[in-house]
Amino acid sequence: MVDLAGDIVSIYRDHADEWDRTRGRSLFEKAWLDRFLTLCDASADILDIGCGGGEPIAAYLLSQGRSVTGIDSSAPLIERCGARFPQGRWLVGDMRTMQFETPFSGLIAWDSFFHLSFDDQRAVVPLFGKLARPGAALMFTSGPEEGEAIGRLSDRQLYHASLAPEEYRDLLNRAGFDIVDFVPNDPDCGGHSVWLARRRA
Repeated sequence: MVDLAGDIVSIYRDHADEWDRTRGRSLFEKAWLDRFLTLCDASADILDIGCGGGEPIAAYLLSQGRSVTGIDSSAPLIERCGARFPQGRWLVGDMRTMQFETPFSGLIAWDSFFHLSFDDQRAVVPLFGKLARPGAALMFTSGPEEGEAIGRLSDRQLYHASLAPEEYRDLLNRAGFDIVDFVPNDPDCGGHSVWLARRRA
């Protein structure tokens, strides 16, 4: 099952049109996004990791006057971001190997980080710490408990994985983050399990 994690990049490249067409725009994430933004300074530069086509997450962050850099492994989805939001900075890249010259005031990985394998997640959390300025906010979604799950996008199997909450807490602490909140299966957010943390000064 774990080998399916290697298919994620090609799935979102080959099925970009379908995914973008069916991605909900109701902004059920708004309450969490607002909490995230309260932890960022007013002129925060935010890194949207796995930004997809930019709607609705990056669109909302931009509408709140924030500077957004989006990174996604799907070139077709990044092209949509550039067409829709030319005021942003959009890059094709893999979150497992992303590098930037300067850190950010906010990092968000909504419904993207959980596509990585267990070991890749363990390696990327320290990278979050390197990409976050002191005081920066970090928000990402996971599963409510340790395990793997398989969804579908068109005719392809879509891999998801989650570490145990205790392991996320340990990884985040060692990467320099304090946990602000963790809500598993949040009923007010479509059942998403959401982590909100802040980089220690």
